[in-house]
Amino acid sequence: MEIIKKVPKATLHRYPIYLKALRKLKIEGVARIMSRELAEYVSIESTTIRRDFSFLGNLGKQGYGYNVDDLITIFSEQLGVNFDEKIILIGCGNLGKALLNYNHWDHVVGEIVCAFDLHPETVKGAGVPVYALQDLPAKKPVGCRIAILCISQDVQETVDYLVKNGITGLVSFASEHFSVPANIMVRPVDMVSSIQEIVFEANAADQKKRRLVKQSKN
Repeated sequence: MEIIKKVPKATLHRYPIYLKALRKLKIEGVARIMSRELAEYVSIESTTIRRDFSFLGNLGKQGYGYNVDDLITIFSEQLGVNFDEKIILIGCGNLGKALLNYNHWDHVVGEIVCAFDLHPETVKGAGVPVYALQDLPAKKPVGCRIAILCISQDVQETVDYLVKNGITGLVSFASEHFSVPANIMVRPVDMVSSIQEIVFEANAADQKKRRLVKQSKN
């Protein structure tokens, strides 16, 4: 199945939310669902859901709703999501250990199966095997493509090493800038920018509220 229209970025960001919800619904025994019911489940307007789904064709029937299994198949195909995706984590400092302790991705992706650190002998209670970074070529799971980067030093050198050993996707918590070949996908997680965006939106909402209050008094 091919996406029949160019999907907006905001819509693409919502697709994993739908897939997560649909997989949970399936586990709960739900076979079909109406857009208004899914709207309550994911806290997204039903009109937005129907518009988002329309980019993938006619997925539901009026009065019947959507088949949960069919939607899971379609979204999994479009997102390339494999529930058995084997992910590795690089760097077992405080952040890395927190991610390892979390390590359940709510029916959307696979899981972190092992981690690598410069000093693996110091990492306690990780929940997954922790190997020396130098052992990555031998210890990296077969088929592993994605690494979570939680390091603050030698970032470029480490990234080059990962790419050389078959990693094609990086989720990066590193603050240091690094470059990768054109075929490598990088998704930086920038907490500062996220907080700035929230502050900006909160300020805008406060200004709008004050304008409305002022207008109501006039």
